[in-house]
Amino acid sequence: MEKYSSGFVLFCSFELLLGLIAFSACVAAEFKRTKLKDVKLDEKLCYLPGSPAFGLGITALVCLSIVQILGTAYVIGNKLNSREKKIHDARETRKQTISIILLVLSWISYAFAIVLLGGASSMNKKQAYGRGWLDGDCYIVKSGVFVGTSVLVLVTFQLILGSIILMTRRINFG
Repeated sequence: MEKYSSGFVLFCSFELLLGLIAFSACVAAEFKRTKLKDVKLDEKLCYLPGSPAFGLGITALVCLSIVQILGTAYVIGNKLNSREKKIHDARETRKQTISIILLVLSWISYAFAIVLLGGASSMNKKQAYGRGWLDGDCYIVKSGVFVGTSVLVLVTFQLILGSIILMTRRINFG
């Protein structure tokens, strides 16, 4: 069994904590989001009260962004560090290639999660009469959007953590 440094374990624990906060905030936002019964109409104008889902969505967005940026910095830093050591082992190159592929996939998943989180969160901000989300209209987030985003948060977190561990570990591919 491979031993990891205490700094690496601390780093991964910090990433795990932020990932769990992002996931939990998404799930909580699903239950706290603005519902159709909260919409108030005044002829053609509508009003939505603010919802805790806005703050929860922003919290998830910030935590996920920190996880993604720190994880990427770690993987890239490790890649550059191994290049300085001039490691040209075929297994090491394959491991790094897979790690970079996981990193790219994590950025794709991250992009989808951020778009959904940003849009869904902003729809849960207070919308005064005539000052709706787009063109003065009121929109509410459909049921399941925040839960779907929480799944994307988990996928993003697993991909970035897999990339970090793969880049750090000494693996035999056979």
